[in-house]
Amino acid sequence: MPRLVGTGTLTVLIAVYAVLVMAAVGRSAFQIIDHFSKAPIAISISGISALVYVLAMVALILHKGVWYRIAWATVSVEFAGVVVVGAITTFFPDAVGPDSGNAFGDTATVWTVFGQGYWFVPLVLPLAGMWWLRTHPAGVRGKAAA
Repeated sequence: MPRLVGTGTLTVLIAVYAVLVMAAVGRSAFQIIDHFSKAPIAISISGISALVYVLAMVALILHKGVWYRIAWATVSVEFAGVVVVGAITTFFPDAVGPDSGNAFGDTATVWTVFGQGYWFVPLVLPLAGMWWLRTHPAGVRGKAAA
């Protein structure tokens, strides 16, 4: 049976994604159950970010064929989300909900203030994913494996 995940950088990348999957899914599930009426936009963003992290992690694990393109799409959406939500919550703190500019508040998302509540890992992680995907093109990997 072929290995889906290599060693080294990809393994570390997937491990960090796994941690963020658990954090984002846990946070968004709690927020949806307990705080949704308080800030539906922020909490919807929180749920979307959790789904993006799950899909990005799965795509990086499988990273061959169509999954390579899905990985590129998800890490790109993730980076855009961090930048857009980070900018909005930094410059317009209450735009997506009360106290949404507080990275440690009840209505914060993983992407609030560029991921400040998660030591800015959400800002750096998609860049690391893009770097890995760029340095490991799908076509080259497929030919080398044959």
